[in-house]
Amino acid sequence: MEVETKKNSEIESKGKEVESKNLRREEPVVSSEMDMDEPGVAGSGVSVDVNNDISKEPPLPPKDSKNSKGCAARKMRSLSSDFGEELDLELGNGDKDSGRQQERKLSKQDRVELNRSFQRAVSSHDWGTAEGLVGMADAHALNDVLCVAVDAIWFLSDREELHAVVALIRRIVSEGANDFTRAALRTSFLASCVSACRGRTTSLADAVGFMGQKLHERLQESQGDEVLKAEASAKVHKFTEWALKCIGLHSRVRENKGRGNHDTIIEVQLQLSAFKTFLDLADNELTGKDFTEAFDAACFPLTLFSTTFDQGWASGISAAAIQGLLELLVEGGADNVNQCFLEAARYGSTELVRILLQIAQRNSLDIDVDLALGFAAHYGKIETMGCLVEEGNAVAFLGPLMRAAERGCLQVVEWFVNHGCREMELCLALTAATSSSQVAVASYLLPLVPQHVLAPLSIEIIKAAGERSTGSLQGVDFLLRSDFLNDPAATYAVADSIARSADEAVDAKLRSFMHEHWSEAAFSEGFASAQQHFVNFMRIMERGESAICLRDLPLQLVIAMAYLPLYKECVESSGQLLPQRLRGQLVEAAGRLEGRQLDRGSQSRDLLAILEHHIPRFMIQT
Repeated sequence: MEVETKKNSEIESKGKEVESKNLRREEPVVSSEMDMDEPGVAGSGVSVDVNNDISKEPPLPPKDSKNSKGCAARKMRSLSSDFGEELDLELGNGDKDSGRQQERKLSKQDRVELNRSFQRAVSSHDWGTAEGLVGMADAHALNDVLCVAVDAIWFLSDREELHAVVALIRRIVSEGANDFTRAALRTSFLASCVSACRGRTTSLADAVGFMGQKLHERLQESQGDEVLKAEASAKVHKFTEWALKCIGLHSRVRENKGRGNHDTIIEVQLQLSAFKTFLDLADNELTGKDFTEAFDAACFPLTLFSTTFDQGWASGISAAAIQGLLELLVEGGADNVNQCFLEAARYGSTELVRILLQIAQRNSLDIDVDLALGFAAHYGKIETMGCLVEEGNAVAFLGPLMRAAERGCLQVVEWFVNHGCREMELCLALTAATSSSQVAVASYLLPLVPQHVLAPLSIEIIKAAGERSTGSLQGVDFLLRSDFLNDPAATYAVADSIARSADEAVDAKLRSFMHEHWSEAAFSEGFASAQQHFVNFMRIMERGESAICLRDLPLQLVIAMAYLPLYKECVESSGQLLPQRLRGQLVEAAGRLEGRQLDRGSQSRDLLAILEHHIPRFMIQT
């Protein structure tokens, strides 16, 4: 049982850490309040640190770090400031603003209008107008239009557009734009949405609504302040709505040009080439932490909203696009592949799990497929479990199997059994189900555990189940009633042994339960109570003052009055074996009716047959 306890502890600990990380992601990725016309307007960034108020657990330590570019020493920057907020436009960009800001200072309204005009020019491929607007921007606005230009990368369709966008980005950078972190973070989020929405069949409006609903449901699963969770949900919804509106705008431009929304592999390669050029321009301005956060932002919508997108979004062109993006971020220094991998497994994003498996294999990164299997099993993500076993070679079934049995998740238990469990794993899972009184799971597992495994461990199984019990011993009672050793004498002997045990390790409540219902002493008490019942019944017949004389009734009716309640109680007691106290009463009653002393080891079905023979049939049938 130590192995199982260790596995459960690991899953619970890691689960809290991933949940903490999820809350850290769910707030900042979308703290932009930009509308469709202003997707690139930036500000100083005022953020709410949901994690500090909701969850105190630290994030999972990265296991697959390649290079950090000194990011450990860099102060944590919230993604809220990286995406920017329209309400804070007037605050500027602090130290990042160069002398250009002093030369030309636009008002808030001017920056908003410039950004709208730049967005329209870029989306309509009016590169000349876009270039002219760059010359009108101040230092703050330059960083805004840099984001818009970089976002346009994911809608390129030919080399002419590639050269135009790259030239525009170069121009903006040469003019003094330097907030590469925000641009990288924001465009990574957008790029994953673009990949997932290729060839969509649902409307963008429906997708926004559904994604907002899913986010609300998942935040409700987390512990923490309800106000902060509501704020996080609203911010995620707003930025996701912006991203999908941005996709809709560019999609309409493509449709007007007769190109449709189905990209080719050539177009994806052009887009990735342009993004690589942007990363080269940023050079040392982007640290390992920036790449890590960008990787997180790219995985976020695919992790949390995977079921919103069309089935199979990660095949073909979409897979190539998101793989290429994530590969570039890993090359830059992203060291959170394992963290994102675990979160994808937890939320059942099978496609993303598959992509991250391939990235880890190609880059020789360490990812914990067995822990990921534990997360997927805990949350019942069957398809993801199959991917982890078949493509990730996960082999640690014991921990997830026991947790599923303990929680009564029969579908997950059946999946593990069908994929091959060892005999001892089945035995431990049976113990887990018994301890938590998950009778349906225990009933499924019991026939699968060989007797040569059960018999030597029978006492330990019952003791362990009682020790781990959360208050109910219904599971233990089920095992005994089911004659789990396929030998009534052996099953009763195990129960009696625990009832008489002086071992302090035996749970006191379990010992008391066994003594009261399943011990030899309980049999004797039942037998004695049945004898007393007969004496009392005879006294009523002899001395009763009722106007109805019982002696004058037919013998079968008298017997029914005396023993029909006992018969019904025995019949209603489910299982192959009766508790010893009830069996003691039945042995005495059957012997009394037969006029002879019956063996203490007589089986319940034989004893009930005796009562059925003496009680009127119409009473038994009703």
